[in-house]
Amino acid sequence: MNKKSFSTPVIACTTSLLLAGTSQLAQATEGGLSSWPMGIEIYGMGILPPPGTYGQVFVGNYLADSLRDNAGDKAADIDLRATTIVPRFIWVTEQQVLGGNLGFHALLPLNDIRLNVKNGPHDHKRGIGDAHFGPVVGFHHSDKFHTAVGVDFVAPTGSYDKDDLINLGNNYYTVQAVYAMTYTDPNGFNADVRLMHDYNFENRDTHYQSGRELHADYTLGWGLGNGWVMGVGGHAYQQISDDKCSASNCASAALVDANDGNRGRSFSIGPAVQYSGNGWFISAKWQDESGVRNRAEGQTYWVKFTMPL
Repeated sequence: MNKKSFSTPVIACTTSLLLAGTSQLAQATEGGLSSWPMGIEIYGMGILPPPGTYGQVFVGNYLADSLRDNAGDKAADIDLRATTIVPRFIWVTEQQVLGGNLGFHALLPLNDIRLNVKNGPHDHKRGIGDAHFGPVVGFHHSDKFHTAVGVDFVAPTGSYDKDDLINLGNNYYTVQAVYAMTYTDPNGFNADVRLMHDYNFENRDTHYQSGRELHADYTLGWGLGNGWVMGVGGHAYQQISDDKCSASNCASAALVDANDGNRGRSFSIGPAVQYSGNGWFISAKWQDESGVRNRAEGQTYWVKFTMPL
């Protein structure tokens, strides 16, 4: 592979893009949030580019009009708009680890979040979110089949106030394990899956610890032979352990117990497209959520641009 033939890299881009709300509005992990923006990755999830430095920019917009409870019923009407611009730096080294190339990445999202609750409060925040960084090792099994393994660390650099309706950061650390696979053919079938497991540490301001999360981004597509890939993509999400609140006077403890640990889930699907230029790539996606439990339900738009530096 050379710098003009790589696809979108796999390194985890766990951009903290969405709101950090209160337990009164959204359940399933604290504020109904995750460090990973579900479904952000599109094609080439399992391909690490050749040694070198790369720049990447994500532009996303999430729109939601309802909150879903533990049974999937509407719990509240809302108007949530979360817009983000995420510059990201990627460095792939010459160092080999178990036969694969070692790489690193770092990013810091710029967020603009608005939330209006019907017949209730509203809030607006703008600024930096939580920082993300981590290593990855990429393997090229053939010209068409690629895998990657990585670990991402999320640091609470975004502003946070437990009394605010929304926040720019989650105020806790997250460690995310990542395994991704890509099968790519410029003149045929393309398939990607990125499996992730999140361990969330306690929010020291609220003594609330969000449960462990298992989720996957996926795409299916067909290469047209002229640089274009057309298909569908989305995500599948399931929280696999209960939320907890360690403080003896935690107001959320009874709510967590009453809702089976506030375990969330969701699924999304929608059209996805990618175009490969002369050493650069641009991809776009729209996805609609369904089967949501204990989280906001909405639609997401993503555009991603990648190029060597």
